[in-house]
Amino acid sequence: MTRITLVTGASRGLGRNTALSIARQGGDVVITYQSREEEAKAVVEEIEAMGRKAVAFRLDAGSVGVFGAFAEQLRHALQQHWGRPTFDSLVNNAGHGDYAMIGETTEAQFDRLVDVHFKGVFFLTQALAPLITDGGSIVNLSSGLTRISYPGYGAYAAVKGAIEVLSVYMAKELGSRGIRVNTVAPGAIETDFGGGAVRDNAELNQSFATMTALGRVGVPDDIGAMIARLLSDDNRWVNAQRIEVSGGQCI
Repeated sequence: MTRITLVTGASRGLGRNTALSIARQGGDVVITYQSREEEAKAVVEEIEAMGRKAVAFRLDAGSVGVFGAFAEQLRHALQQHWGRPTFDSLVNNAGHGDYAMIGETTEAQFDRLVDVHFKGVFFLTQALAPLITDGGSIVNLSSGLTRISYPGYGAYAAVKGAIEVLSVYMAKELGSRGIRVNTVAPGAIETDFGGGAVRDNAELNQSFATMTALGRVGVPDDIGAMIARLLSDDNRWVNAQRIEVSGGQCI
């Protein structure tokens, strides 16, 4: 049976790359997007061009109140497109970069980071867990910044640290269903995330590159394929782990 994976925030960046990597490895994909509908449609078209199935839905990953309705929408889509009521893997990727020194971080910035990166992941997983096949897999996205510190990333790194703890508890509680839960923590990556800071700011790019054993920052292809492989049965005994994918950052 073809594996079906839901990837949140997959219209761009690491989410897009992960969705395409899953399709390249023979899987079908459900993606979500917040506002980039045309880009999400383009991802669906790329996946379909590989001979795989894909659908896209709008979802604000920080709006807990819509998660119940989204779960029902997903249930109907799974039945309509795949003739089954469940999917196999969930990748909680959706997020945004909002960076400021601790003394300059506003309550609104802090709350939105918590809503999207922590509270949203907690309650979206809660809403979708009944739809995940026993023996399935969950990957939550964290950050290399939970292991090292860099000025201006305090609030962002803190919520990602919460995700790492949450993932261990998810693994424990969902283990009775054979569902494994891991955290993937990318290092600095060249995407448009956070306004494209790492990609477009040459000084910042070089700063992170000099911290990395392989002498560069990452690109989406360094991450998406790894996540896709982690979801496969080849890694069925990898559970409750924080896996850093950073090229050897700050070692």
